[in-house]
Amino acid sequence: MNLDRKALKKYRAGNVTSAFGTDLMMQGFTSIPNILLKHYKAMGISDIEMLLLVQLLRIHSEEKDFFPTTETLANCMQSDISLIEDVLASLIEKDILAITKYYDEFHDMIISGYDFEPLFESVSEIWACAKVKELEKTQKMLEEQEQQSVKNNFPEPNHELAQLYKTFENEFARPLSPMEIEQIQKWVAEMNSQLIREALKRAVLLGKHNFKYIDSIIMEWQKNNLRTLEAINNYDINFQRRRNTKVYSGNASKTQSSDAKKKAMIESLYMS
Repeated sequence: MNLDRKALKKYRAGNVTSAFGTDLMMQGFTSIPNILLKHYKAMGISDIEMLLLVQLLRIHSEEKDFFPTTETLANCMQSDISLIEDVLASLIEKDILAITKYYDEFHDMIISGYDFEPLFESVSEIWACAKVKELEKTQKMLEEQEQQSVKNNFPEPNHELAQLYKTFENEFARPLSPMEIEQIQKWVAEMNSQLIREALKRAVLLGKHNFKYIDSIIMEWQKNNLRTLEAINNYDINFQRRRNTKVYSGNASKTQSSDAKKKAMIESLYMS
């Protein structure tokens, strides 16, 4: 009894469409991976080589023929035998197809046959490369989204704001932290950058290289509605006159440097 023989069916008369559908299902299908169809060009497989591979897979699956002759393949593709031989040789040379030995359990014998393992090894390499590119693209998108999120939280500075950042970094001799940048932006939203520079200058004069002390100076000015350097200087002088109970000698006052006077005034104003 030949187990490989095809089943024949007697069709009902009068319905060609249903007969076709029945025959379509009974003869089965050849499964071709979409990854292979999508990337065979990238694998160096030509169109005719791909078509021959499809026929080899079909014959292997449907007819259980592991090693079809070139004549059989030529008939399937309506092509010359010499062309089929060249295409087969090309696939083997490219390490897409191989010839190996199979054990035929039904006939209990060793037979030769085409081996598709090299083909699917190549497909797996293409898949791996595509997956790496996909992951890299995903990572890049995530990084861009993260950068955009940072930009939304800390808007791109204008020229004046950028110069202000640079001034602080020069005085502090280090890069600013995100919290410090946010603090400067808050100050700029509330007052003129010239006053912020003045507050920084006064803090540096006293050796106070920290934002907390600068903020205390700015808060004092805001509390007293001081919005210009002239108003601040007048406030300092008047405040010093009211607070100053110490009598300086005329000679001491004359020999005291202007920076020393200013430092003493700031100390009495903001360090009391």
